Amino acid sequence: MLSWFFKTGTLNVTFPDGSTKSYGAGSPEAHVRIKDGRIIRRLVMQPELALGEGYMDGSIEIDDLRGFFKVALPSVVNAERPWFQRPLDATKQTFRKLAQSNNILKARNNVAHHYDLSGELYDLFLDADKQYSCAYFARDDMTLDEAQEAKKHHIAHKLCLKPGMKVLDIGCGWGGMGLTLARDYGAHVVGVTLSKEQHAIAVRRAEEAGLSDKCDFRIQDYRDVTETFDRIVSVGMFEHVGVPYYDEYFGKVKELLSDDGLALIHTIGHVGPPNYSDPWMVKYIFPGGYSPALSEMQASVDHHRLYTQDIEVLRTHYSKTLGMWHDRFMEKADKARELYDEQFVRMWRYYLLCMEAAFMVGNLLVYQVQIGKHLAAAPVTRDYLYPYKGEKAAKSKSGKFVEAAE
Repeated sequence: MLSWFFKTGTLNVTFPDGSTKSYGAGSPEAHVRIKDGRIIRRLVMQPELALGEGYMDGSIEIDDLRGFFKVALPSVVNAERPWFQRPLDATKQTFRKLAQSNNILKARNNVAHHYDLSGELYDLFLDADKQYSCAYFARDDMTLDEAQEAKKHHIAHKLCLKPGMKVLDIGCGWGGMGLTLARDYGAHVVGVTLSKEQHAIAVRRAEEAGLSDKCDFRIQDYRDVTETFDRIVSVGMFEHVGVPYYDEYFGKVKELLSDDGLALIHTIGHVGPPNYSDPWMVKYIFPGGYSPALSEMQASVDHHRLYTQDIEVLRTHYSKTLGMWHDRFMEKADKARELYDEQFVRMWRYYLLCMEAAFMVGNLLVYQVQIGKHLAAAPVTRDYLYPYKGEKAAKSKSGKFVEAAE
C-alpha cells in the first residue's frame, strides 16, 4: 500500500521488529514508527481512520506531525486508490448520503459533540472575537485577530448592508459576526445556533456590548425560522447541512430572503467530484460533516432558480489560520490536558495539522458564494468589495482597524 501511494517525497517507516523501510523518493521526508503490529492490517484497509487512532493511542509515533502531513497528503490525494481498497471506497460512496443524514435531532447531537466542548478549550487558540472559521489575510503579516476582523468586514462588504437592514446569521457561533454587523453596519441581526454553549456566550456578549436590541440570538434550527430578511449570511455552517438536505437548505434561503435580498454562504469545499468525508474526522471531530464540491452546491442553487452573483475562492487562507490555531493551542497544551487528557491533546493536534496540510497541499479550499433572486441583486462589478482600496487600513465604527487588500 505504501509503495502504491508514495512516489514523490519519502516516508521512512520503522516496524515493530525494529526494521526500517523507505517509500518514495526525494524530499520532503518524514519518519513514522509503528509500535504495535496489530494496527498494520487496519492501516491497509482503513488508512485514514487507523492512522488517526494509532496516533491518538500511541501505537503510531510520528517524529514531525506537521512534516508528515506535507509528505502524506499530496501522495494520497494525487494517487488512485489501490485495488484492495476500492470495494470499501465504493461502499462509502454508496452510503455517503445516509452518513450525512442530518435531520433536526441528529443535527443537534452533531453540533453538541463539537461546539458544546468547554469554552475554555476554544479560548486556548481562537482570536479574541472567537471566530472559528477561515480568516482573511489581506496582508501576509496580519495577526490572527487582524485577519479574523478583516474576514468579517470582507463578508459585510459582500452583503451590501444599509443601516436598519434585517440579517439572518445561520450558524451564528459565539456571535462575533452578528455583533460586528449590528455595531459597525447598523443591521438588526437574528442569529441561530444549535449549540447551548455558543448561544449563552453570544447572548452575554450582546448584553455586554449594549446590542441586545439589535442582536436576537436563538437556539433554533434554521429550518424553523419563518421571518423574511434583507440579507442572509452563513459562515462555516454549510459543512454540517449534509448532501441530502442541500435542496432544503437553499429552498429555505430562497423562502426567507426578500426579493431584493442577498445571501453569502461561506463554506469549506473540495476540489474534484463528489466524495465522502474522512472517516476519522467524522468519528472524532465533526460527526455528519462534509465539505462539498462546488458542483454539489451549485446544483441546488440552480434547482431553486437562485442567481449566483459572485463566487470567491479563498485558497491558502485557511491553512494559515489552522497553523496559527495549532501553534497557539500547543503553547497552552498543559491547560488542555487539565481540561481533558493527553489523548485529547493528541487528537486535537492531529486534527489541526491534518487540516492545515489539507488546505496547503491537499484538495480543500473555502468558497464564498453570493446569491440573490435576480441578476442584479448585487452590484455588477466587484469594486464595492474594496471600499478602502489603496489605503492600508480604515477604522470601523467600533474603533478597530479594518484591513484592506491593496
